[in-house]
Amino acid sequence: YFLFALPIGAETDQNTPEAAVKILLNEIKQIVKGDSLSEVEKAANQKHSNIALSILKVPEISRKALGKYWSKHSVEEQKIFEELLADLFVHVAFPSSAKFFVNLDLVYGKPKSKKDMIVVPLTVVHEKEGEVDIDFRMKKAFENWRVVDVILDGVSMRNNLRGQFYKILKKNDFKELVRRMQKKLKEAQS
Repeated sequence: YFLFALPIGAETDQNTPEAAVKILLNEIKQIVKGDSLSEVEKAANQKHSNIALSILKVPEISRKALGKYWSKHSVEEQKIFEELLADLFVHVAFPSSAKFFVNLDLVYGKPKSKKDMIVVPLTVVHEKEGEVDIDFRMKKAFENWRVVDVILDGVSMRNNLRGQFYKILKKNDFKELVRRMQKKLKEAQS
């Protein structure tokens, strides 16, 4: 179980769900991708990724993504899974999201309460994808709002991950899931 600290001086006004989403997307949009990044660019990417990651509630996303398989694993295995998932957000999801969100108009809707969370609706107009609806499902953690799921045009990120993980776990063991996640991470880092 780990917590991510925000760097001192970082935009930390996450007192409203919409403010947290704006910070998340602002940080992700600043991540640059390329084969020959300078040390300064790599450090900046790391800073932006850490702030973005701090707005995701990775322990809950991990638990829900593994679903029925979560409790079948030791605390140590759960921690390994959580850390791998966080690393995959940083090295796979954030860079591809940065490419998607760059130069887009973001139109925020009115946040809505849904069970024990707040949903922040966002519409983006993408030149290739057209109009895309994204709902950020948020829960309060201590004083700040955290993303627990993202619904992209009706498809849940968490459920999508769960489907991929279940497919692997039905045929293989947890070690194989971890091996595949590590392989994907290694490919993204090279």
